Amino acid sequence: MGGGGQQGEPGSGKAAGVYTWEEVQKHSSRNDRWLVINRKVYNITQWAKRHPGGSHVIGHYGGEDATEAFAAFHPDQNFAQKFLKPLLIGELAATEPSQDREKSARIIQDFESLRVQVEKAGLFRAQPLFFCLHLGHILLLEALAWLMVSHWGTSWMLTLLCAVMLATSQSQAGWLQHDFGHLSVFKKSKWNHLVHKFVIGHLKGAAASWWNHLHFNHHAKPNILSKDPDVNMSGIFVLGAVQPVEYGIKKIKHLPYNRQHQYFFLVGPPLLIPIVFNLQVLHVMISRRNWVDLAWYLSFYCRYFYCYVPLYGLLGSLALILFVRFLESHWFVWVTQMNHLPMNIDYEQRQDWLTMQLQATCNIEQSFFNDWFSGHLNFQIEHHLFPRMPRHNYHLVAPQVRALCEKHGIPYQVKTLWRGMADVVRSLKTSGDLWLDAYLHK
Repeated sequence: MGGGGQQGEPGSGKAAGVYTWEEVQKHSSRNDRWLVINRKVYNITQWAKRHPGGSHVIGHYGGEDATEAFAAFHPDQNFAQKFLKPLLIGELAATEPSQDREKSARIIQDFESLRVQVEKAGLFRAQPLFFCLHLGHILLLEALAWLMVSHWGTSWMLTLLCAVMLATSQSQAGWLQHDFGHLSVFKKSKWNHLVHKFVIGHLKGAAASWWNHLHFNHHAKPNILSKDPDVNMSGIFVLGAVQPVEYGIKKIKHLPYNRQHQYFFLVGPPLLIPIVFNLQVLHVMISRRNWVDLAWYLSFYCRYFYCYVPLYGLLGSLALILFVRFLESHWFVWVTQMNHLPMNIDYEQRQDWLTMQLQATCNIEQSFFNDWFSGHLNFQIEHHLFPRMPRHNYHLVAPQVRALCEKHGIPYQVKTLWRGMADVVRSLKTSGDLWLDAYLHK
């Protein structure tokens, strides 16, 4: 403990302690977690289990400054402060910097100024018409797909076209649920949560609780091994420049990783949604007894089979939805991985929000098609920096983000769509080669 202060009792809400960064950083284990928000020190050891966003998201910041993450994820900070107040145990000593490195402090100050500017400019306000039109074109695609085969028959050509239309609808619904999941549409969080359950459950046949658990962990610590579930490949792939060497030195060979850029096409895009995600969704809903999500999930399949069993029979309907998931999975994997997989993947470096997000993300060039195709996740940088910002405003804040990155010498990468996809394969090959070299020679 620094500054000679007395530590308050955990959960007492009495700010009796004065601490140094060295002391705060000692409390970063699962059974002993402190964090700092706006120079106030909180003991979140017990609260983490009750955190609405999940224990991992808040736990990832144990022993760290969570001020920027707190601002990024919470639309109503005053409301969130009510939960933090009982956890307050003290504050940083007056002699302690807001961050433990001078460069980080300058970046944080400039980024916070940018956040204030975009708030004042109204860039966190959504345009209802945009999201209504987006929802409308999803529903229109679904209706047209069914009307087409019910009216003109179920020939192979019409069935294929139906599957493509349904896969397009499912992919676009995926981008739409992402908007509501990030609380970026309505002012009130409860309305975002409600519509999120409808879109991801009734329109897609998935679960909001499952998505929240995975996706907010990803945003909290993107591309950080052991913290970001999106780079936890369960030994199927080795990613980045650090993990392959570690696996090679330890002689770990679950698969021939030097061939992963080839078998990626067999186990990545084809299987992620039809197999992996479906099993994960069911496991999360049942193991956590989330019956509300299960009801929304079942409502999708009741509606789907009601529409298509009379046309294709039960087995034919199962085959159709499996093929739709197969097509959707390719779309999803390429869009989400081209922004992250070729970027830096490493263990925790305790970096500021701007630096951490820019090392893990890149952008894809803007165009009407790219915006629609990727759900505006071609602006992955801006989305990660401002996860609550409505996506139709990403292009407005992008020039200011780019200028800030140039000021601090932080790379801001923009690629073509095809280069982004090609870099996914290149990065897998590079990582596989690193593994093979370490496996054979170290």
